[in-house]
Amino acid sequence: MNSVRVNGLNVQAALETIAAIKADKSLARFEFRARNRWIDGGENRSTIKDFYGAGREDCSRMSAFEFTNGEPPVLLGNNEGANPVEFLLHALAGCVTTTFILHAMARGITVRELRTELEGDIDLQGLLGLDDAVSPGYEQIRIRMHVKADCPEKDLDDLLAYTQQHSPVCNTVCRPVPVIIERAMD
Repeated sequence: MNSVRVNGLNVQAALETIAAIKADKSLARFEFRARNRWIDGGENRSTIKDFYGAGREDCSRMSAFEFTNGEPPVLLGNNEGANPVEFLLHALAGCVTTTFILHAMARGITVRELRTELEGDIDLQGLLGLDDAVSPGYEQIRIRMHVKADCPEKDLDDLLAYTQQHSPVCNTVCRPVPVIIERAMD
């Protein structure tokens, strides 16, 4: 296999993946999973290991990734870990970064440096049920991407716009997505 790499990604492998999905669209269907267990107070722990993708169950991960969710003392926690809305910013930053790098590679743009800063505003009156007019979620999220790349500024602007449209996490956050919460029958 050709090992030409752009931005750390194998170009030939990317082309082969795209060709396989074009030939069999069912390979594009993925189901990602997370499991969570409450520990105490605002602390809970999520594990992520298995998923379905490319037409099969994936068993490539020998052990699960583990993430501790916590809260700062001002929100009744003990800083056990980042809180879930901070993890959302982390997920958004990671997805926007990966999407940007992937599509820069596809366009032949070499990225020399990429740093992303995110800020999100929340009014806790919504979470606490103190004002029904206040949403319990983020009111706004701002993403600043600091990019140094070997291309004209216009190409970077086009790539940023494309990234916002095609990042799965950004797309999920930017549009209503049905979420079903149900009680499991143990």
